[in-house]
Amino acid sequence: MTPFAHTLIHWFAENARPLPWRTTNDPYHVWLAEIMAQQTQMDRVVPYFTRFVAQIPHIPALAAAPEALVLKLWEGLGYYRRAHHLMACARVLCQDLDAQLPSHPRLLCRLPGIGPYVAAAIASIAYNQDVPVVDANVLRVVTRLRAIRTPVTATDTRQAVAAFCREHLPSGQARFFNQGLMELGALICTPRQPRCEGCPMAPQCRAAQDGTTQELPVRLPRPQVIRITMATGLIWHQGRVLVQQRRRDDVWGGLWEFPGGVVEAGERPEAAVCREIAEETGLTVQAPRLLGVFRHSYMQYRVTLHAFEVRLASDPNHLTLTEAETARWATWDEVRALPFPAGHRKLVEALSREQDHPHRG
Repeated sequence: MTPFAHTLIHWFAENARPLPWRTTNDPYHVWLAEIMAQQTQMDRVVPYFTRFVAQIPHIPALAAAPEALVLKLWEGLGYYRRAHHLMACARVLCQDLDAQLPSHPRLLCRLPGIGPYVAAAIASIAYNQDVPVVDANVLRVVTRLRAIRTPVTATDTRQAVAAFCREHLPSGQARFFNQGLMELGALICTPRQPRCEGCPMAPQCRAAQDGTTQELPVRLPRPQVIRITMATGLIWHQGRVLVQQRRRDDVWGGLWEFPGGVVEAGERPEAAVCREIAEETGLTVQAPRLLGVFRHSYMQYRVTLHAFEVRLASDPNHLTLTEAETARWATWDEVRALPFPAGHRKLVEALSREQDHPHRG
């Protein structure tokens, strides 16, 4: 064991967060946590993970779970394709691999939704295989340690970081070494204002010695922010509201929403909601009344959603879908049980706090 590995593993033993999947190293738990943590802070994952395993405790249960339940448990994490891949992978595991995740990265990479990073994490953390793991935290720690100045996304950078990890990974200690590196990046060697004074690696960190931690890792410019204005409408009929399910191959596929769409240039949201509902459902609505404005972000997009209550002015039986998989007239209790994308979820939560609103129609 190198001095670096010894120091790191000792530090991890003293400072590791008590994350729930660390108590068992169960392959299902490690897999689920790693998928949830993609594009998400680990601390934010904990309540989602806890709720998920309470209702879907193992791989056979995931393979048999209704899609609506999985998406509802995932609601708020975003990047819903991950949840679809989880379900697909669980079905493959139950059909072909006796409901067990393989221990070898090469076999893991053949499964839906599992790439090289997740495969290495499962192999090393769940099965303690001698495989290095390179995530954003590890990239940041090692590029600062070695003062690597090529862009963090470059192949050369990743290869150099992986080589460093392989050099120091002690046999039989991958579970602790890999999690230690990731934990060091999450708690100490943070993207902004790293806590170098409390870092066990500071004496051997070139960036800390040179005062260049804020410059590393080298990142390419972020994509330009794209702002989108949308309008959606609640159409009530006999105490039920119209909701539609997004197509499987669409963004947020399988989630539910109220009908609506993008507000065109020069168009008022009030006009847009009536136009979009007509185009998407064939229904005519009138008298939009603003319920609220809700904002959310995903990737480089910043979305402003104008939500209206509208009055149905045509026969509800003439519903014709052009943009959705299916639709239904739902009670408010049914609406609250459905999975929605972020903007519509905020709308549902806001209206649920208004005791009288669900009874209108």
